[in-house]
Amino acid sequence: MIKRIAITGPESTGKSSLASSLSGYYHEPWVEEYARLYLKEIGLEYTFEDIELIARGQWERENLAASKASELLFCDTDFTVARIWSEVVFGRCSDWVNQMFHRNVYSLYLLCAPDLPWQPDPLRQNPYDRDNLFSRYKQALTDINANFCVVSGSDESRMEKAVSFVNQFLQGEYI
Repeated sequence: MIKRIAITGPESTGKSSLASSLSGYYHEPWVEEYARLYLKEIGLEYTFEDIELIARGQWERENLAASKASELLFCDTDFTVARIWSEVVFGRCSDWVNQMFHRNVYSLYLLCAPDLPWQPDPLRQNPYDRDNLFSRYKQALTDINANFCVVSGSDESRMEKAVSFVNQFLQGEYI
């Protein structure tokens, strides 16, 4: 059975870089964040319904990529992102996203801390609220009793910590 590892957390915390690097290190596939592709098409004028469509697109891409994995699949985002994003922007979350968040708990979550400098990007929206968002992520993962660890520090330090956490997980240790 493929073990899905979600790289999650607030914007501009190095999720994409970490997912790509871990994929290369372990020679396993990774799934890019579908929201970026989707929002490049429609822009930042998205609706409540768009968030569910994005989550569905992400899940579809994950399932396709899982067929190419031998043991691990690194996912640059997960249902936690869709759930928190929807709650922050619209004050609510679709039933489907909420159900998927609770039903499809990943094998391991690498929660990226907001201690990297903010990198401007036309698709990013929360440069000043990352600590609050990080707390929401941590609480959401705690609430579902997820196997997660916080990845912090410089890019190099993050990668070292992430590899250590993944290796501990592969050795059967609950982090």
